[in-house]
Amino acid sequence: MRHLRLAAGALAALLVFAPLGAGMAQQDTQNSDPAAEQADGDRSETYRQLKLFGDVFERVRADYVEKVGDQELVEAAIRGMLSSLDPHSSYLSKDNFQNMQVQTKGEFGGLGIEVTMENGLVQVVSPIDDTPAARAGVQSGDLIIGLDGDPVMGLTLSEAVEQMRGKVGTDITLTIRRGEQEPFEVTITRETITIQSVRSRTFGGVGYIRITTFNEQTQPGLEEEIAAIQDELGKDLQGYVLDLRNNPGGLLEQAISVSDSFLDKGEVVSTRGRDAEDSQRYNSEGGDLTDGAPLVVLINGGSASASEIVAGALQDHQRAIVMGTRSFGKGSVQTIIPLPGHGAMRLTTARYYTPSGRSIQAKGIAPDIQVQPADVEVIERPNARREADLRGALGNDGGNGGQNADSDGASADDGGGKGEQQTEQEQEQAQLAQDYQLSRAVDLLRGLTLFNQRIAN
Repeated sequence: MRHLRLAAGALAALLVFAPLGAGMAQQDTQNSDPAAEQADGDRSETYRQLKLFGDVFERVRADYVEKVGDQELVEAAIRGMLSSLDPHSSYLSKDNFQNMQVQTKGEFGGLGIEVTMENGLVQVVSPIDDTPAARAGVQSGDLIIGLDGDPVMGLTLSEAVEQMRGKVGTDITLTIRRGEQEPFEVTITRETITIQSVRSRTFGGVGYIRITTFNEQTQPGLEEEIAAIQDELGKDLQGYVLDLRNNPGGLLEQAISVSDSFLDKGEVVSTRGRDAEDSQRYNSEGGDLTDGAPLVVLINGGSASASEIVAGALQDHQRAIVMGTRSFGKGSVQTIIPLPGHGAMRLTTARYYTPSGRSIQAKGIAPDIQVQPADVEVIERPNARREADLRGALGNDGGNGGQNADSDGASADDGGGKGEQQTEQEQEQAQLAQDYQLSRAVDLLRGLTLFNQRIAN
């Protein structure tokens, strides 16, 4: 606290003496060029604004109804300054900075949701798979308007996030507004969130890879899952589905590395800041781990930041077909700047651009094939008639290797192995039926494989 008071005293000294020095400088440079005079004028205005801040700071310390510490006032001022810039710039206290460092390593405490600020309310970008928030039914796009009965309006994003974090095993009640529905409450128990950022499985000859976030474990996990799929399917591999739905993003370097895993060459993403010399381009180092196999990328409104970089790069290089719904549209770069002895500041310093030069910010990635989430219901047609039902219909002579009309592609003698295979197929179809977007992606890959096979023959 003493250190902060000394800092405040130094600021007061600056406010007292700096204008005098500025005035002297103006007298000595009356014959200077207009640019120098403009610079002096800008400095004078800056000093006036700092004096205003100092006056308010001292007035609050002296006259506020309750005593407020210097640290609390300074941190509140910093939070207000940063949060007024955009929804993603913020001040991180020591604890929040440490939590963020832990989170990027793949383990942290909390509810398991990625959030942003929208018109003074906390908006859910996406829930993270297999976390308390996801299990409680929190959805992308939900607005959190209350925390334990207290309104969110008036809090900064950092303050709201800090309230949602807490001791593992404790409960918090979120008041949620979803679309046009009446607000409702959801009580969630905080847990230690350990994220397995990459998972995989197979659907017939299609390899399915799900990336939930981009942390330090993502690229090693992706390499392991690709190798596992290749070992399982071998020559029967038809292609891959890369699922980035509800992926809130994460580390830029991991997004570049994941994109590189599917590209042989070319730019992955570029960043452009206020100054031209701050622009950077990130290129693929070569080596498609999938050997150019057909690829479908799934995105939705919860796909943000790093996941949009991957989708945009693969789309621009025509390496993948992007399917689903338009992504979230977070195309800004945040730089974490540690503040020695305190915490850190998260400052927006640049924008992301896809290889073709498209800005992701506020627009997102538009899918090549738009597929809305849907529940598919099979419609039974018990009275439907076919050719074979018509009186006097010609029989099938079995030409061209045709099968019996009643077999529907199945052999008359299945055997035990065929029965087990059919059971696995039924389980697979049941899982795909629960996820219409994934089902469409798998069907597309199978169709591409069939088409390519017919062309080759």
